[in-house]
Amino acid sequence: MKLPFSGTLLTAAGLLVATVATAQQTPKSTTTKPSASTSKTSTATTQGLERDLRDFSDWVNDKVDRAASTARRELPRISEEFDRQSTRIDKAVDSLTVEGKREYSTQKVRYQRWATRQDSLDAAARRPATADQAQRRLLNEDVNISKARPTELSDLYFRLIETMRADKQNWTQADWSAASAVLTRLNTRYEQVRDQIPLEERLRIRTLQGEFRTLEKARDVKDVIRE
Repeated sequence: MKLPFSGTLLTAAGLLVATVATAQQTPKSTTTKPSASTSKTSTATTQGLERDLRDFSDWVNDKVDRAASTARRELPRISEEFDRQSTRIDKAVDSLTVEGKREYSTQKVRYQRWATRQDSLDAAARRPATADQAQRRLLNEDVNISKARPTELSDLYFRLIETMRADKQNWTQADWSAASAVLTRLNTRYEQVRDQIPLEERLRIRTLQGEFRTLEKARDVKDVIRE
């Protein structure tokens, strides 16, 4: 049976509307790709972390190789710097490569062992009885450095260096620590009365201070070679 022309038009229109509605309701399949900015940010973070690790490793190497007495005098500041650098790396440590994580762990262990050793040596050198006995042995005299006269300081420095020259070959780390403690006391007194010391004596003291550092550094180099 044939439909009237108007019925045919209505049927066609209905089919068209249904097709459009179906097309509008069908969700489009979309694939989300990582944005270029996200990828660049991740790469920049990794590169920055690797740079931090290199800086941290260089820093640890420098501190571990530093002269023992100098390191102990600066230990509080060094500890703060270690905490600052390691905390920054810890926050993103998962972004390091396997090799990077191994390097970071190794350097942290090296530093902790070194810092523990410095604390132990410093405590031993500064125990009152031990310090007084060591000072008497190193200076060959029982003297209160904090009250030493300006005219006496040059001779006290010389006595310390003279003992070092004669005995350093047989010194233990404790001996070097004790000598460093005595030098610190002498330097403190020197700063207090420097203006009262003649120029010639001040120059002599500076020379003796330099010799102490030279002898100490030579000893540290030998320790590194033995290790």
